Amino acid sequence: MPPGDTVAVTGGGGFIGSNLVSALLAQGTQVRIVDNFLSGHRVNVPVHSEAVSLREGDITTPGVLDEVCAGASAVFHLAASVGNKRSIDDPIRDSEINVLGTLRVLEAARHAGVQSVVVSSSAGIFGELKTLPIAEDHPIDPDSPYGVSKLAAEKQCLAYAKLYPLRAVALRYFNVYGPNQRFDAYGNVIPIFAFKMLRGEPITIFGDGEQTRDFVHVDDVVQANLRASTEGPSRAYNVGSGTTVTINRLVELMEEVSGIRANVTHGPPRPGDVRHSRADVSEAERHLGFAPSVRLEDGLRDYMAWARREVARP
Repeated sequence: MPPGDTVAVTGGGGFIGSNLVSALLAQGTQVRIVDNFLSGHRVNVPVHSEAVSLREGDITTPGVLDEVCAGASAVFHLAASVGNKRSIDDPIRDSEINVLGTLRVLEAARHAGVQSVVVSSSAGIFGELKTLPIAEDHPIDPDSPYGVSKLAAEKQCLAYAKLYPLRAVALRYFNVYGPNQRFDAYGNVIPIFAFKMLRGEPITIFGDGEQTRDFVHVDDVVQANLRASTEGPSRAYNVGSGTTVTINRLVELMEEVSGIRANVTHGPPRPGDVRHSRADVSEAERHLGFAPSVRLEDGLRDYMAWARREVARP
């Protein structure tokens, strides 16, 4: 974003949102954050910065987004209910946040004359995979309410781009990890494993551990967001590392970078989990100039160091 611009970030107190806010501030952007802190953390919000303003509230509540979007050139929509298991446990709340919440973001952006909206989507829209790597035109058949709600949010985003003078881009995240990602039993496997290992607790691998995932560092996801706000046509893009690793190998890497021996237990496969996943990011590379650069080993080393400091905090 050009220095001096004003942007809005929903979910700016969350994991990805807070990393994005830091990057925006570093380039001289004025940032307005909206967050209800049900899953985000106040410690993530740089309240000491005069370039940041915080509107505490829920994106599903009428009127909350109007003042945040007024005068903004772009909106980064990261507020969400995340994860297959959470959506299976509470599908109505999942849809309220991911479907109705996204619609309220788009409406507020449209009425405020915002130039571009970047909506966070998910690889969960694809469901069980037919081909690897996964391109944007892979068949879409979500296996959970979460995948369905994220697909609906995508479709809303792209419909608004057709109906109104608004650039709207949906970024389909694969497995994102990195600093500010705290332990959450509904969340990504990396923070679950990391915090349990650091606390000396057993970790559970569901299934045989040979399922594969594409883990992408949050720094790369932030760069994708920044580029999507100014470059490329309105459409959906995959955002991943373009590489793959088994869960068994992931545990080995986390042991190597941390010096901790994991106490591994096994459980049955979880409903809604796909067997294999790897992103084809060539379209994001071509249209956005996106180039994932953080190697998994390096990212895990930095993340384990960050998580160690978190565990040690009073």
